[in-house]
Amino acid sequence: MISVVTRDLRKWRFWRHLTIHFFASIGVQAALLGLYDVIFPNRISKHADAVAWVVLALAAIYATYRAYPRPIEQHYNSANTKIRVIFGDLLEQNIDLVIGFCDTFDTSIPDIIQPTTVQGQFMQRVYGNNLAKLDADIQASLATIMPVGTVNKPGNTERYSIGTVALLRENLKRYYCLAYTSMDEDNKAKGTADGIWRSLDSLWRCIASHGNGQPVAIPVIGGGLARVSQILPAQDSIRFIALSFMLASRDEHVCERLDIVVRPQDVNNLDGLELQSFLQSLRAS
Repeated sequence: MISVVTRDLRKWRFWRHLTIHFFASIGVQAALLGLYDVIFPNRISKHADAVAWVVLALAAIYATYRAYPRPIEQHYNSANTKIRVIFGDLLEQNIDLVIGFCDTFDTSIPDIIQPTTVQGQFMQRVYGNNLAKLDADIQASLATIMPVGTVNKPGNTERYSIGTVALLRENLKRYYCLAYTSMDEDNKAKGTADGIWRSLDSLWRCIASHGNGQPVAIPVIGGGLARVSQILPAQDSIRFIALSFMLASRDEHVCERLDIVVRPQDVNNLDGLELQSFLQSLRAS
């Protein structure tokens, strides 16, 4: 978080807000001092230098307080929910989690799924590399959902619709395994902005139906092996997720809080002040 704040302090947005609040504070103080001078003439002029320094100091303190970067979060009264952007390890969050999958729900490590991905870490740290149990849990969750086709490749060959969610329960938590990419014949996952949008819509409906309003954490989806980071980088992905969540929340209550978890390696690519401004803009007018 410190590196995000340091980066934000170098942004034009911070200095613009600082300047606006600084001069706004001076204006308010000048108006009050002018009124005081009308009621009690000539008292301010006797201490003009001291008053000027106090005005500048108070303006600087106020402007810094108002403009200084804060945790990236926003509460929404109309939807009775909250969005936070936090930094760290998704799997360490002690709430329900969203885990990205491909449309074939492959689980083979390392032949198909890279161990360093969120999905790979989920399979290792939550299921202890017991892929047989994970496959069984996924198939049980998908038992009432029909595949939409097949693909000739190593590993799982049955395709499910983009946006399919396999809901797993493990260690007293819910894991929403969301299929938002398609796997080709060479086991390369590929996603599109439209597919991610449709997947998110399906995800929110699943959470609203099964989550009992509990907080949910989601990674910054669309990057890495999903191969859409060139059109949906981390900053845009966060806005994408937040906008989709808020639109869904206005139709029905999805959950009391959504945490968008950013990997440490993506921190320096974010503009925290811009993200906070965007979250504020999603408040109902």
